[in-house]
Amino acid sequence: MRIAVTGSTGLIGTALSRSLRADGHDIVRLVRRASQDARRYENAGRATAAGGPPPSEVMWDPKGQWVDTAGLAGCDAVVHLAGAGVADRRWTAAYKKEIRDSRVLGTATVADAIASLDEPPRVLIVGSAIGYYGDTGSRAVDESAPPGDDFLANVAQEWEEAAAAASEAGIRTVFARTGLVVAREGGAWQPLFRIFKAGVGGRMGSGNQYWSHIALHDHIAALRHLLDRDDLSGPFNLTAPEPVTNREATAAMGRVLHRPTVLPVPAPVLRAALGEFSKDVLGSQRVLPKRLLESGFSFAFPGIEDAVRAALR
Repeated sequence: MRIAVTGSTGLIGTALSRSLRADGHDIVRLVRRASQDARRYENAGRATAAGGPPPSEVMWDPKGQWVDTAGLAGCDAVVHLAGAGVADRRWTAAYKKEIRDSRVLGTATVADAIASLDEPPRVLIVGSAIGYYGDTGSRAVDESAPPGDDFLANVAQEWEEAAAAASEAGIRTVFARTGLVVAREGGAWQPLFRIFKAGVGGRMGSGNQYWSHIALHDHIAALRHLLDRDDLSGPFNLTAPEPVTNREATAAMGRVLHRPTVLPVPAPVLRAALGEFSKDVLGSQRVLPKRLLESGFSFAFPGIEDAVRAALR
């Protein structure tokens, strides 16, 4: 298959592209600069790539809501993963707007572009988030649960609604609602490895809040499962089948890394350090991958200790 990917340099995009290429698929990266293909043809004295090989990069501008749609011609699938990191900076009003716009405008841009093609791709996977459900406390939720009403829940709703043009054009549209990805290379779990390896890790707040995690390996396998199955559409929770509390995750990190976990981080300290984002660190989301399991997907690393060990390989 020929697959276009946004956010291809991020944790998930890098791992997914590597996995797909290893199996012989062609990857088209959507980039926000002049594509390598354009520069190559300019250097050769040609204005366009007409008659040349299909592009490996396509330029887009999510804020300007523009895509070089010619470069998407012939793509069988699009995986849209781009968006500003929710934990990258303190949540000022300006950065909250960046979080929202990068997702909503980016998704609308991709959906509108592929819907306009004479031969659109057969599937669009939009990387969404379990933030859709808001704080669920100790209550387990699956894809049938209603959305929450906090900032990230509202963003996630708008984010998914922004893909309407694709589904209206008959493109199979999937929303991959991602949990906390357990990985050393990036994402929300990356700083935890550094903290725990230094021997200063511990529970956050009460430690009773649920963290719905997923091993990076399983996340990529799930995305590929959703790419390949033409009968699957709509929302899918990409979380392990065994959500754990922060206290349980802390204990697992300590066991695997052979480090003490006796230094808890009090809730007031987290609020002072993280501002509004601390609500999500201290909040609880017990999210189950019901539809993924019903579709026949099998997790290689269902438990938190399995996931942590897998991240260290």
